[in-house]
Amino acid sequence: MPLPPAPRPKAPRPASRIAIVGAGIAGIACARTLVQAGHDVTVFEADAAVGGRMATETSPYGGFDSGAQYFTVRDKRFALALEATGAGCRPWSATTVRVLDPQGRVAAAGLPPRKPHWVAVPGMAALPQLWAAPLAAAGRLYTGTAVTALERDTLDRRRWQLRTDGATPVHAGFDTVLLALPAPQAAALLQAADADPGAAALAQQVEPATMAPCWTLMLAFPQASQPGVVTLGPQWNAARSTHHRIAWLARESSKPGRERIERWTVQASEVWSEEHRHDTPDRVRDKMLRAFAEVTGIRATAGHAAVRLWLHAKTTQPAGRSHLWDASAGLGACGDWCIGHRVEDAFVSGLELALAVI
Repeated sequence: MPLPPAPRPKAPRPASRIAIVGAGIAGIACARTLVQAGHDVTVFEADAAVGGRMATETSPYGGFDSGAQYFTVRDKRFALALEATGAGCRPWSATTVRVLDPQGRVAAAGLPPRKPHWVAVPGMAALPQLWAAPLAAAGRLYTGTAVTALERDTLDRRRWQLRTDGATPVHAGFDTVLLALPAPQAAALLQAADADPGAAALAQQVEPATMAPCWTLMLAFPQASQPGVVTLGPQWNAARSTHHRIAWLARESSKPGRERIERWTVQASEVWSEEHRHDTPDRVRDKMLRAFAEVTGIRATAGHAAVRLWLHAKTTQPAGRSHLWDASAGLGACGDWCIGHRVEDAFVSGLELALAVI
């Protein structure tokens, strides 16, 4: 009996031109995966640097992780990505975390975390910078370029074009546009997308996700590096606080690979940040300095004190799905806000959107 003919190999799927708006961890993870699958990917980032909330602020006394403080590695795919790229990440011994009452007293002793806390070295920004480097080298990463409008391509209505505030005001000819932005920004861009029904439908799926702001205070105490002075104030490395102004404190200088000058990053609570989102930086700094002294007992004058407002810092209501994707419209969205607020959530969201597109 003759053997059946061998199946014909499937023709490779033609590469698509894909635009990704946003170069945080979600956008970069999505872009890397699509490039590996052979697609033509261009990434647009409004800030001068990639990383989103995986940011490292510089100062004469050392860096501050002003956004994400650490990350966990629960998903095997995230672990593989870190290992395969040789990312210089190290565990941070934050097992001395305490829960503090409004007066700075220990309300509950923190237990060792079930999963290690990890940080990138020499700052949290190092990880997204490493992963984005191949995109930048290939000329496929536009930083300092905000996308101001999403429209159907004027020459081919099946495709999309982006208007930007960069040197090239219009980038056209994209088969697919993926938004790796905070939920409110993604929804606004979709809602204004030339009255396109596909964009409007995706905007409705994004809108239920909500995010809260966060004021961050960064302090350096160079006097603590003098002989005989090891650290100022408490002997823990990090704490969650029930103080009405402060939700989190971390001794930056306790993280591996950091400068040893005593530095603290202090993040305000969601409620307080929302109430004071329109305050001046000076006013916020003074209020948070008083709260920091109340919680830690550190009343020394800081050699450096700066604040930063993250308008979309923490997911308060996730979308409930790892990503949003409309193949017929050629539109998608991803971000930590899809499923949570962690760095790992952002990676999973970007990865799974890319896999859906592929």
